[in-house]
Amino acid sequence: MSPIDPMSLSTPRPSPGVSGTSGNSTTSAAHTTWASVTGADPEHSRRYIARWEAIEGDGGDVVGEARLIDAMAQRGARILDAGAGTGRIAAHLSALGHRVSAVDIDPQLVDYARQRYTEGEESVGVPVDWNTGDLAEDSEVPAGPFDFIVSAGNVLAFIPNAAHRQALGVLASRLDEAGRLVVGFGLQRGRSLEEFTEDATAAGLKVSQMFAGWDLQPFTEASDFLVAVLVRTEGGEQ
Repeated sequence: MSPIDPMSLSTPRPSPGVSGTSGNSTTSAAHTTWASVTGADPEHSRRYIARWEAIEGDGGDVVGEARLIDAMAQRGARILDAGAGTGRIAAHLSALGHRVSAVDIDPQLVDYARQRYTEGEESVGVPVDWNTGDLAEDSEVPAGPFDFIVSAGNVLAFIPNAAHRQALGVLASRLDEAGRLVVGFGLQRGRSLEEFTEDATAAGLKVSQMFAGWDLQPFTEASDFLVAVLVRTEGGEQ
């Protein structure tokens, strides 16, 4: 069962006529940020939480990304969930015994995650360190270093273009020397593969592996979703 794309629950996809909807087009489709979505609809975060609860209640797979990270990681790894949303990935990794920090820009989502998984009956494993913060702001992201950073749920697609390179640089600075950053986002959601890799390179990262989904299907020219594993390099603009 493949992990669910949360953006399909919340923000309309570009129409087939919008440029940049193919897998690795050099032209981006219209870009949507989390601030623009929640600013236009103050109830969006509440409905987003309710939709994930409904999916989970119906037996949907909400921790597929976490299973992949757990399979890649050593036991008790230091992990940052960058853009943690409702906390589903961070909580699952914590329950498996990893040392997890989580950060999200939306305080309503962070409060929900903290109450459900740390203060509520579902608290298990080592407590997650929950944080509210912008990934592009160095002072708002947990210091680390981390063995793994995971950014799922199209988080990178929500970051404004002007801040995208800065956010990748902040995440790169949080990785242990041998650490890995694993990201997943739809290439039809406003940022092309070329734009992503250019920003990653400038931020001191390089793509070591690419897949078409969290189930590790091969990435091809026709792929419209990217799961990338990145490692630190020397240099970059950071």
